[in-house]
Amino acid sequence: MQIGRRSFIKTGVLATTALLVPRFLRAFEGPAAGIVPPGNKVLVVLQLSGGNDGLNTLIPVRNDNYYRMRPTLGMKMDRTLLLNDETGLHPELSHFKALYDEGHLAILNEVGYPNPDRSHFRSMDIWQSASESSEVWQTGWLGRYLDEACQGCARPTQALEIDDTLSLALKGELEKAIALKDPKLLYNNSHKAYLQSLSEAHNKMAHAAHHEQPVDYLYKTMTGTLSSAQYIFEESKAVNSTVSYPKTELGKNMKTIASLILSDINTQVYYVSVGSFDTHTNQQAQQARLFKQINEALAAFTGDLKANNRFDDVLVFTFSEFGRRVAENASGGTDHGTANCMFFAGGGLKEKGLLNALPDLQGLKDGDLQYKVDFKQVYATVLKQWLGADDRRILGKQMDYLSFI
Repeated sequence: MQIGRRSFIKTGVLATTALLVPRFLRAFEGPAAGIVPPGNKVLVVLQLSGGNDGLNTLIPVRNDNYYRMRPTLGMKMDRTLLLNDETGLHPELSHFKALYDEGHLAILNEVGYPNPDRSHFRSMDIWQSASESSEVWQTGWLGRYLDEACQGCARPTQALEIDDTLSLALKGELEKAIALKDPKLLYNNSHKAYLQSLSEAHNKMAHAAHHEQPVDYLYKTMTGTLSSAQYIFEESKAVNSTVSYPKTELGKNMKTIASLILSDINTQVYYVSVGSFDTHTNQQAQQARLFKQINEALAAFTGDLKANNRFDDVLVFTFSEFGRRVAENASGGTDHGTANCMFFAGGGLKEKGLLNALPDLQGLKDGDLQYKVDFKQVYATVLKQWLGADDRRILGKQMDYLSFI
């Protein structure tokens, strides 16, 4: 459905001002400019909220220091999914192991940043904004990507977060992503709010009949969200997946992302979170439960992409705001730490497997891992090599590139 003069006339509320359709509405009429065709790159960011324990995700199965500092949490070799003689994956990550064996998984160890902060909120802000730990930025790295890449874009749907609220990562100075849980619900709610706004605007416009600026503003406010919501909803229905997704929240979210990718909507960035990985107590059960959800959701998602010949076009990467302390605590868990591992999955990897050495458990600082790779190097690589963006302008500095894509 197009949002033009006829749509407003049908409401009957603004019939007297229907001729004052502002310029921005034309962006939603006719074929969409900037549509992402098959073959263009899509990024899916999976945030492991709460601080995932990287050492019990990618396990150093022959490291005596690991077992000495984790007498109860240390995972024995025969329980893990062995990648090589030195390294095992958590047993609930069987699909990650399958991707590894296929050459579709890359793992980067000891990722972090200088002068780490162990506060969930502050460290997440640092990761999402790509600031230094001494700086506070009000925009996110993907939001600034939108500022850079989406000037003049026909539709403001180049990035979507599958959530009720928008993370800092996707807030730019000029552009912002759209947050949604369900495309149909977003459209229905936007439509109701739109009709209500029309009624309210009728009285306001009666006092501004001779001034176009208030009219433009009200039209923009009322139609911008509805137009985007309708576009997302229609695209989400374009392809009916035959793949069975798990009924978990993450499973439903990954199904939504897959349906939009397969529809060739113009979205290039998707952002989704799962957690909480804040495992101060009862870590074994909580981490295993969350990994099972991630594993099942990603298995369905990658299977869907493969079946529809889009797997080579999509890069999934995981991150968490920090890792955990190397030594277990007295409550069957681990406390806030520093550096961590990241996973990269997709059919377009140029380098696979373990990208660097396992964490150094001898050269600890105050009982924590010391980072070896700045996470902004990952962002720079993804921005330049995958999204074709000006990483230096977006990040505010030149970072060394990695070679996994």
